[in-house]
Amino acid sequence: MRIGVALLGALLMAGTAWGQEDAARAGAAYEAGDWARASELYQKLAAEHPGTARLWFRLAESYEHLGQLERALETLDRALRAGAPPPLAEFRIAALYARKGEQEKAFEHLQRAVDQGYNQPEELDRNPSLAPLAGDARIARLRAAAERNLKPCAYQEANRQFDFWVGSWNVVTTDGNLPAGKSRIERILGDCVILENWQSDGNPYAGKSYNAYNPALKRWEQYWVDNSGGTIFFYGGLKDGVMDYWTNEVPQPGGPPLKRHLQFFRQGADQVRQLSQGSTDGGKTWTVEYDFTYRREK
Repeated sequence: MRIGVALLGALLMAGTAWGQEDAARAGAAYEAGDWARASELYQKLAAEHPGTARLWFRLAESYEHLGQLERALETLDRALRAGAPPPLAEFRIAALYARKGEQEKAFEHLQRAVDQGYNQPEELDRNPSLAPLAGDARIARLRAAAERNLKPCAYQEANRQFDFWVGSWNVVTTDGNLPAGKSRIERILGDCVILENWQSDGNPYAGKSYNAYNPALKRWEQYWVDNSGGTIFFYGGLKDGVMDYWTNEVPQPGGPPLKRHLQFFRQGADQVRQLSQGSTDGGKTWTVEYDFTYRREK
């Protein structure tokens, strides 16, 4: 699993149970911008607890503010050996090399950062240490790579297969053109999930479904929940342009198990047909549960 850099940073800066008084004094000096005192205290703490990456990071930053860039680079190397998140450490190393005027080394470490998951593209523009690199075409490529790390699903073809359902829709029965409800389908969580928000017409029934591509199983999955306590789990994929979902046989109170087949047919840019069928004989025969047509709101 790829962990976001923001989360990695939170883990990096998490507190520890050791040396609370020394850590508090070092933290106070750090927050006050007393870099000489902070470097002194963090140097002592890091020597006592060499496996704590947080201490090496703060010591490196203290050295950087003091203009001791070589010492800061050496300290970041110790942070990496102590288990610091490589994307963060490599980015900081790159910024130091940029400050030193060593542009090729700066780009080398920026590339390492994005290759290992660095996902803060805006920092490439606003970090003052990287200003000397601003005119280089490589910055744009690195920014694009960091953007892909930030929203990987937005750039994966398989994750985009169900985008034709995204939008705000008026929904009618396919047979008879009677109002059935409204649905707002949106991308969430970095475009990794397609969220359905359903509200029936003329009654309080409402529900949501969470649709996502499962790369491990190479299939789409949908989990439906509603305000009556109902849940349904579907799985399937895009076949011949149709999103084809199935369920396993699910026990039913007072009757045989029910297997469902749910399909979404793209009918141009502004219309989608949704057909749900059920079978209680293991898939030998099927009965239509509902047949809806989605028309995009203008």
